[in-house]
Amino acid sequence: MKIVIADIPDEGLEVDIEERVELEDVSLSGPVISQLSLNKVAAEIIITGRLKAKMELQCSRCLTDFRQDLDIPVNVVYHPVEDAVGERHALKDDELDLGFYQGGELDLQELLTEQILLNTQMKPLCSEGCKGICPKCGKDLNTGQCNCSLKEIDPRLEVLKNFLGK
Repeated sequence: MKIVIADIPDEGLEVDIEERVELEDVSLSGPVISQLSLNKVAAEIIITGRLKAKMELQCSRCLTDFRQDLDIPVNVVYHPVEDAVGERHALKDDELDLGFYQGGELDLQELLTEQILLNTQMKPLCSEGCKGICPKCGKDLNTGQCNCSLKEIDPRLEVLKNFLGK
């Protein structure tokens, strides 16, 4: 969904979006629902609101599939891209919610995609207490303990075992 900057009234614009978003690395099980307020202050566009989505993820410890509900607060300020031409500096903490628009249009699809990717865990877990899988047999340790012996001695150090026995 694209918004023409000139069409945003002085009192602001309320936008309700229910749209499917396609992402490469993240699977969404339904449309992204968002309620956004767009306010124009000079050339800046201030966007606030909430974004909700249901994600299909795989646990990085036990490899089981699970669903996670996202409820993300959105607070982003957009500037014209012309304001950033030629500037090169490291981002400060107060500049992390800063974006740029070009050509008098703002693409809200890009905003939704960006917010989902920024709020997706790098190593998703099905639960904080996930035990993972056994490194020997591959059994899911959340469903029960396996019978593997994890007391394996490094073959390079096995000679030391004989040394201590004497």
